[in-house]
Amino acid sequence: MPPTNSPTLRQRRLGAELRKLRERAGFTATSAAGLLGVNQARVSMIETGRTPISSDRLRSMAHAYDCSDEELIDALATMTGRRTRGWWEEYRDHVPVALVDLVDLAELEHHASGLRVALLIHIPALLQTTDHARSLFRAVVPPMRQYEIEHRLTHRMKRQGILHRAEPPPYTAVLHEAALRMDFGGPVVAREQLQHLLDMSELPHVTVRVIPFGTNHFPTTGQSFDYVEGPVPQLDTTQLDSHHGACEFLDAEAQLCKYRAVLDRMESCALDRAKTRDFIHQRIQDL
Repeated sequence: MPPTNSPTLRQRRLGAELRKLRERAGFTATSAAGLLGVNQARVSMIETGRTPISSDRLRSMAHAYDCSDEELIDALATMTGRRTRGWWEEYRDHVPVALVDLVDLAELEHHASGLRVALLIHIPALLQTTDHARSLFRAVVPPMRQYEIEHRLTHRMKRQGILHRAEPPPYTAVLHEAALRMDFGGPVVAREQLQHLLDMSELPHVTVRVIPFGTNHFPTTGQSFDYVEGPVPQLDTTQLDSHHGACEFLDAEAQLCKYRAVLDRMESCALDRAKTRDFIHQRIQDL
């Protein structure tokens, strides 16, 4: 398979996981190349995601590295081959470099086994209405031009398709009450957004939980984040928002454990699904 100069997040992650397997086995890239019958440059290209590999080649590498975790090997095998040409690829060459991570995020969500998000002052992107999202984009600093707003808006609405497909991933959103009181776009837009949030929370695979004001000692990192579950826990990913527009993706074991624990603690402080729906309904009535 020919190399690529712009590997996706998914391709880079596959390469990184193969590097971890090699290093755990105690091999250098040079010694691994000799073991596999290829040159060292080939191993490096695979580990940076620039050279796609077949599932058979991956299984050969895992065997050479003495990996006996069959679930992990099977999960990695599903990531091999050429990149998936999903709808998000049409955006890859048409967004600023700083926002290419949003394209990778869409691909990550597409392949997710489950999604968990935590937000303090915003409604989750996958649960936003068009008018609510547009009001957020209009408030970006520096201001975006109208065509940029519409481009970003279309991308966000397409991302939401994963919650409406035939077999959607389970989705859990933990929100602070503050997110329900930020009237972006004015009262009419806010009311429609809350009603949409309420409607989405009725779907069997969507769970919305609210942490009300007055709840003490709930853990938070002070920023919103998404936790994207892979086919096995080792392939989970945490995505952090940043003030400069790009996403930050974390996949180290200690980082994943931390954010799983934060989400678990936040959920333990939140209202249950039924009480959350009552809470949102009351907020709609107050507008």
